[in-house]
Amino acid sequence: MKFIPSIFLAILALLLVPADALAGDNPVQLALFTPVQIVPENESVSGLRLSLIYGANVNVTGFDWGLVTKATGSVKGIEWAGVGMVEKDFEGWQAGMVSITNGAFSGLQMGIYGSAGHLHGLQFGLVNSTETIKGVQIGLINLIKTGGFMPIFPIVNWGGL
Repeated sequence: MKFIPSIFLAILALLLVPADALAGDNPVQLALFTPVQIVPENESVSGLRLSLIYGANVNVTGFDWGLVTKATGSVKGIEWAGVGMVEKDFEGWQAGMVSITNGAFSGLQMGIYGSAGHLHGLQFGLVNSTETIKGVQIGLINLIKTGGFMPIFPIVNWGGL
């Protein structure tokens, strides 16, 4: 019964993905660990990516789930991972123990530790960090390097509102 919410979220995410994205060359990715995965890491996935231990691809659009996930490009959709790493931009919902987006982040980022290059939205976790912000951080420790209410502030911090 614990898997029902996960299955529901996966189906919901697939319904939210535009039909033309699902018609791409790589609508499904299953990875045990890179390079043991269906779609090579130098290609993108549009639809559903499941990374049982560690999966890496260029861009991901849709639902991304796994123990450790990595995108060397950008992600657009829902990412739910133990550790989620995105080297460029993220748009959507990123949740996990550790959620890292090096580029621009738009949406909701949740986890024990969340980090974004430029946050446009909400970070919710124990420790939140961003270079610049147009949004709100809620957590035990909130760090904003440039343009926030305070560089370090507990409970809630914000900027650019």
